[in-house]
Amino acid sequence: MLLQVCSSGKEFLSGIMKKDHFIKRCMLLCFGLLVMAFGVAFSIKAGLGTSPISSLPYVASLLTPLTVGTATIVMHCALIFLQIAILRKNYNPYQLLQLPVAFLFGYLTDFSLWVIQSISPSSYTSQWLLCVLGIILVGIGVSCEVAAKVVVLAGEGLVLAVCQTFPLEFPSVKISFDCSLVMLAAVLSIVGLEYLTGIREGTIAAAVLVGIVAKHTNKLFMQKFIDHYFPQTVS
Repeated sequence: MLLQVCSSGKEFLSGIMKKDHFIKRCMLLCFGLLVMAFGVAFSIKAGLGTSPISSLPYVASLLTPLTVGTATIVMHCALIFLQIAILRKNYNPYQLLQLPVAFLFGYLTDFSLWVIQSISPSSYTSQWLLCVLGIILVGIGVSCEVAAKVVVLAGEGLVLAVCQTFPLEFPSVKISFDCSLVMLAAVLSIVGLEYLTGIREGTIAAAVLVGIVAKHTNKLFMQKFIDHYFPQTVS
C-alpha cells in the first residue's frame, strides 16, 4: 500500500530511483520524528512553554480528555484537510502520507512523555536546561525530516500549500502560521483555563532557535550523512 501511494507522487520520487533508498529515507524520517517527539516532551517537562507547533495540542490536552499526542494527531488531520481545501485539484494524493506520519508522531509524543515522566525540574536553571535540550532535539528532528525527503509534517505542508496558491514567500507564511497557532493556544488557554499556560519564554526561544539548530545540523552533519548513504539518488 505504501509503495502504491508513493507511485502517485511521480515528480517527488523522480530522484529516488531505488526501493532500498526510499526505505532508508523512511527510516531516517521515523528517526527524526522520534527525536522531535522527545524534544517536544522535554519542552513540556521544562514548563517554560512549548514550541509554537506544539502549543495548541498541549493546551487542548489540558481542556479535553485527549493526550498531547492524540491532540497533535487531530490538529495535523485538520491541517491536511485545509491543504486539500486550499489546493483542490492541485492537491497531490502523495501528500496523504502526512496522515500516517501524523499518527506516528502523535504516538511517539505520548511515548516520549511516558519515558521521561519521572523527570521534574527543581529550579529555573534546570527548567532552562530541559528547554534547551528540547529545542536541540526538535531542531535535529526537523533536520532529519527535511533530509529524508519523503514527506513533510502537516504544518509545513499547509505553509507550502499557501505558498503554492498565493504569491507569498515561505518564511513569511511560516512565521504567520506559527504566530497564529500560538495566539489560538493563548486564547483557548485564557478562555478555557482562565490562565495562560504552554506559552512562555521557552516558546519564543523555540521559535527563534529551532530553525537555527536544524540549519547547522544539516550543514555540519546531515548533508554528509545523505551524501554517504544516498549517493546520486536525488537530482
